[in-house]
Amino acid sequence: MSDQDLKKTPLYDAHVAAGARMVPFAGYSMPVQYKDGVLKEHLWTREHAGLFDVSHMGQARLRGDNPAKSFEKLVSADYQGLKPGKQRYAVLLNAEGGVIDDLMTARPDDDGLFIVVNGACKDNDYAIIAQALKGEATVERLEDRALLALQGPEAAAVLAAHVPQAATMVFMDTAAMTAFGTDAIISRSGYTGEDGYEISVPAAEATRIWNTLLEDERVKAIGLGARDSLRLEAGLPLYGHDMDETVSPIEAGMPFAVGKSRREAGDFPGADRILNELAGDLKRLRVNLKVLEGAPAREGAEIADETGAVVGVVTSGGFGPSFGGAIAIGFVPPALAVVGSKLKVIVRGKPQAAEVVTSPFVPTRYVRKI
Repeated sequence: MSDQDLKKTPLYDAHVAAGARMVPFAGYSMPVQYKDGVLKEHLWTREHAGLFDVSHMGQARLRGDNPAKSFEKLVSADYQGLKPGKQRYAVLLNAEGGVIDDLMTARPDDDGLFIVVNGACKDNDYAIIAQALKGEATVERLEDRALLALQGPEAAAVLAAHVPQAATMVFMDTAAMTAFGTDAIISRSGYTGEDGYEISVPAAEATRIWNTLLEDERVKAIGLGARDSLRLEAGLPLYGHDMDETVSPIEAGMPFAVGKSRREAGDFPGADRILNELAGDLKRLRVNLKVLEGAPAREGAEIADETGAVVGVVTSGGFGPSFGGAIAIGFVPPALAVVGSKLKVIVRGKPQAAEVVTSPFVPTRYVRKI
């Protein structure tokens, strides 16, 4: 895709004005980093507050007589039991139990469900949802909205100065409200492992709100490069890398994506496979790897056991600035997925020692109710 064919988010001009290095991502021209560079942006977010443009993500409303019940035909999460003011992570499943996409779905108000999906997947996702639920629910794509993510230990204090109501929210709370003088949907969530918020606002208001938040000395604009290293340290899978249509949520290490009531009913796509995997019938499992020597293992690097036999593959990898070393996510047989297992990653043909460690690599700081 040429630069001329790339879409632009409502914040494109703001990124360019700030000196961002723009790259193609999910069909959009997006900032991979600003002048400080990925390492400094990563550490700033861990210590203060980082502001991300995630407007390439898909936002939509699902409406119908019972949109939560209808949506459960396509996902394994319990949405009929989702309380108002809450959101829940889910995976959109194919008939074989593979992950078509992962997404967040919320009840910020009484206007159906509010769904946020990955940017590269949104056209396919919404087509699948609309076709499967034809006649009982409708999908309205919210193309005129931007999405900002404010992440880091100082995010709550920063946002509370503008939106006092946000301070009382806890992890996975969501609400439709007036904020920054416009209609907003705010959730206390994100994909960095830090405390923070995702803020949906009208596209026409995005630049004003972006600049307002950046006036706070605790806030800096952060690009996609640091967003990826932050989520990797948090042990969070990235769709298209650590998940795809061949991978089930159980293989991906996310049994929480299958609600208790859904397990009992077994009424979701690929239920036979997924329930068998929950019972222990697994051939592979996602693991976190600490690379003990050599260069970072990148996506596609082979994973070998101590005898040198190839047993798996790295799906995400790089240097963890806050972790202080090379880290990776990959898939191995369940017997080798036990914490402490000694493995090797093959980097440029050279075996390097690695070890299975707990997830996340760096402690998460979500704010939950005590």
